[in-house]
Amino acid sequence: MKRGLFLHPGLFLRRGLFMNRGLLGRKKVLLLSCVLLLTVFSAPAAPARKIKLRVGYFPNVTHAQALVGMAGGYFARELGPGVEVQPFLFNAGPSCMEALLAGRLDLTYVGPNPSLNTYVRSNGQALRILAGSCSGGAALVLQKEKVICSPGELAGMRLATPQLGNTQDISLRYFLKEHGLKTREEGGTVQVYPVSNSNIILLFRSGEIDGAWTVEPWVSRLVVQEGGYIFLDEDDLWPDGLYPITYLVGATAFLKKHPELAAKWVEVHLRLTRELNATPERFFQEINNELAKVMGQSMPPEVLEAAVGRLRFTCLPMTGPFLAIAEKAHAVGFLPQIPPDLSGIFDLSFLEAAAGGDYSKIP
Repeated sequence: MKRGLFLHPGLFLRRGLFMNRGLLGRKKVLLLSCVLLLTVFSAPAAPARKIKLRVGYFPNVTHAQALVGMAGGYFARELGPGVEVQPFLFNAGPSCMEALLAGRLDLTYVGPNPSLNTYVRSNGQALRILAGSCSGGAALVLQKEKVICSPGELAGMRLATPQLGNTQDISLRYFLKEHGLKTREEGGTVQVYPVSNSNIILLFRSGEIDGAWTVEPWVSRLVVQEGGYIFLDEDDLWPDGLYPITYLVGATAFLKKHPELAAKWVEVHLRLTRELNATPERFFQEINNELAKVMGQSMPPEVLEAAVGRLRFTCLPMTGPFLAIAEKAHAVGFLPQIPPDLSGIFDLSFLEAAAGGDYSKIP
């Protein structure tokens, strides 16, 4: 018997074992890799961060588009689920503009004088007026026992306004100056108290002030609920009674970063303005609910009806009256100088787009 090469069968077994182990190892690595890939691609995506849109407005009927739009969710629905609308309430314009200058507001409803002052202070950089919102609603209301026949008889009176430097405050000071009267700080006899609207009601009720130059619904509250009378309706001081009491204003940083959101907001603003003009009573409940959140109670229907009845909701920019307001602010020392060209404060491109380029469709 020849001696040949002998390979023990165990060698094949061991070798096969080694080979199988290597194959199994590679399979395990491949399987683990697949599991990891499936985990990565099948894991739920992290939810996209919502864009926060910070909007300012006042608890006034003259800010009805904001009140209705917030209460009814009109703006939120148009903007979609990717945008969170954050409301911020203010008593008057100057405090609202401070928030905008500090970068805490993107859009706001505010009066012409604070808008103008902020535009000038920022060298035209901080804001743009996007559309008109409301005209009318301002008046000088006096106590029923303070019956007078001429502006000169306001001498010696104690009169309140919603805040120093706000639109009604400047209107009162200019009116006094125009009729030869001076405030106490100017060496005259008229005492002007800039206090919040809610405090105006309390001071009027207690007899600590003789009157107030304010805006709706506070005018109607002073008349209907507190027994005052309107000595002067500011509508009578303007041609055709048209003058801006509220604008829709945008921070320029926001307009550059999110023009699509500004466009959607203006579209809803225009639509609400049309509807408020057509059937204002349809929105009384929503307006009253929003006002009640601030005042602690809803207004009697007759007060709300009287307040809305003295307003005209409009998206028109009212550029002529706006320039006149700038001159008044300058005359009473709240605007150091009037820029030679104020047209830059208006950006009406969003409004024009919302109206399809047809100005006849702008109420």
